[in-house]
Amino acid sequence: MTSSGSGDSGEVKREAVSVSADSDSAPEPAPTKTSRAGRDLPAAIAVGGGLGVGLIVVLVFVPLVFIPIAAVAVAIASWEVTKRLRESDISVPRIPVILGGQAMIWLSWPFGALGGLSAFAATVLVTMVWRLLSGGLDVAPKNFLRDCAISIFVLAWLPLFGAFATLLTLSDDGGFRVLVLMIAVVCSDVGGYAAGVLFGRHAMAPAISPKKSWEGLGGSLLFSVVGCVLTVSFLLDANPLVGALLGVLVVFSSTLGDLIESQVKRELGIKDMGTMLPGHGGLMDRLDSVLPSILVAWLVLTAFV
Repeated sequence: MTSSGSGDSGEVKREAVSVSADSDSAPEPAPTKTSRAGRDLPAAIAVGGGLGVGLIVVLVFVPLVFIPIAAVAVAIASWEVTKRLRESDISVPRIPVILGGQAMIWLSWPFGALGGLSAFAATVLVTMVWRLLSGGLDVAPKNFLRDCAISIFVLAWLPLFGAFATLLTLSDDGGFRVLVLMIAVVCSDVGGYAAGVLFGRHAMAPAISPKKSWEGLGGSLLFSVVGCVLTVSFLLDANPLVGALLGVLVVFSSTLGDLIESQVKRELGIKDMGTMLPGHGGLMDRLDSVLPSILVAWLVLTAFV
């Protein structure tokens, strides 16, 4: 009996040790808080806020510095996109695309729109020849037509749109004009996200971007128009109706830009273009809605302000 009791006591002690060991083990890490889009929300807010503050400082105090910032951003985004395309066996000539993109941005400084468009045309020619001769004179390139068409699409999508950032910055009150654009895009994104989360019921383009809703588009319109009316009135001292027009057009350009990148990523079978920005993906994943909106802002503000 004594022996039996001693055995039971030993079992209890061993169980106690086991429980103690389990309690001392490292706790499971808390799951990262994500948005409806599957993003790391705190990281996305921190990165977006940091970039926003930095841009505001530059645009208010040293607006011309925005041109090299735009040039670097376009170069990085071009690298991300060409890398993803190459992973899908689409041979986009990386060197002429990146260098030609820089030519578009920098030649727009002294020569205006003519400089940017001339650099675009020259880069298209160089890109086609580069792809034609990629295998040497004795080897006919495969998928030449497809690769050249996609290369020209990339050149128009990134650096050609980006070149208008130079033109916008060099305008009168250029820093404030770029700031108006950035605030419009941010208002569109925030309004669309908030309205989509709270009221989103009807998908806008489910085959391309299932998270976008018509209710979200309404929120984008409301926020962007209000933001543009205020910024155009107070920063540019212009007619509020110009702000309303700009707000509407920026919503459509930024939404279409986002849908275009979504379709590109869907065809490539990827979620993000890169991993440079925590919570956002690649730099191109942040520029998709900005790039076409730069052209829209330049056209509207040049015509009416």
